[in-house]
Amino acid sequence: MDIKKPVMRPENAHFSSGPCAKNPVFELNKLIKAPLGRSHRAGIGKTKLKLAIDETREILEIPNDYKIAIVPASDTGAVEMAMWSMLGARAVTMVAWESFGSGWVSDAVKQLKIDAKIYNADYGKIVDMQTLDYDTDIVFTWNGTTSGVCLRDGKAIPNNRLGLTICDATSAAFAMDLPWEKLDVTTFSWQKVLGGEAAHGMLILSPRAVERLENYTPAWPLPKIFRLTKDGKLIESIFEGATINTPSMLAVEDYLFSLEWAKTIGGKSELINRAKRNAKVVWNFCDSRDWIENLAVDPSTRSTTSVCLKFKDKRINDGRWFAKNIAKRLENEKVAYDIEAYRDAPPGLRIWCGSTVETSNIEKMLPWLDWAFHQEIKTCA
Repeated sequence: MDIKKPVMRPENAHFSSGPCAKNPVFELNKLIKAPLGRSHRAGIGKTKLKLAIDETREILEIPNDYKIAIVPASDTGAVEMAMWSMLGARAVTMVAWESFGSGWVSDAVKQLKIDAKIYNADYGKIVDMQTLDYDTDIVFTWNGTTSGVCLRDGKAIPNNRLGLTICDATSAAFAMDLPWEKLDVTTFSWQKVLGGEAAHGMLILSPRAVERLENYTPAWPLPKIFRLTKDGKLIESIFEGATINTPSMLAVEDYLFSLEWAKTIGGKSELINRAKRNAKVVWNFCDSRDWIENLAVDPSTRSTTSVCLKFKDKRINDGRWFAKNIAKRLENEKVAYDIEAYRDAPPGLRIWCGSTVETSNIEKMLPWLDWAFHQEIKTCA
């Protein structure tokens, strides 16, 4: 089959799953209010950091009695901070359905030496959360960034649980509805759904998580950047913008700009709807082709942000080589950047459909994907 080379190109070819596309109205000169060269502990710095926390709470509709902190080392730092500070008080259950979740399992077992119960699911599948013991502490990802599957909801998590739920929500926050009453620790990073800059993470704690921090001391030493308490009490200033280490005020300004954009388009509900619309375009494309399909086995668990795809044409002998060539061909044409599947995932493609991506750009990119496939498949003949 000969597919004619498309003419129209996306206005924005950024479909990377992290760092993700900037919001549609972003311009570097709109960050001129950033207090560069000033201390983050000066009045203007503290005000900006506190505003970032307050705006996050408002848009994500986080309960007033939950604590929010800006922490170092992106989502990774936030998850590690939670695990190192809270795990070990009771039995632990580790849940993974993609590479980052598997990383948390490895750190809990190999670094913290916790005898955890481990539940794994293959790429494209998800663990049945109803089978878990919620009297244990449970660590899981909401959305598998590298596997393209996510939780439908938090109904399996009981409100009367004895253990803590520690949720890595970095590809879900701002694009999926997170049930805060089901989550005790929630983490995400700026560079995902809102397309912010890297290196900063968010840590959100329920009152139950705060109680754990104030009444439990881990058996292992805690690095300075993980310490959230002093003399058995929460360091409240961390949750008011007094960050543990020095943040980038330029990145803070960028995050504030993204939060303001989110408010102007309708807040959380519209952010969620944008991701759904984007993902649906890709799903419809796959449904109308016999050579590509969603990696998610159960359609109800498909991610609306990190949409992972696999090739099903039997002429393809080396899927990883084929996917790499497709991604490279689209990059050379300047129509899609960084869409090859994550290195630990099955061979295929990963198209970011989060809220900062315009649906029209996905619609213009997909004919190029069709063309690239048919160009590349000729080499397999």
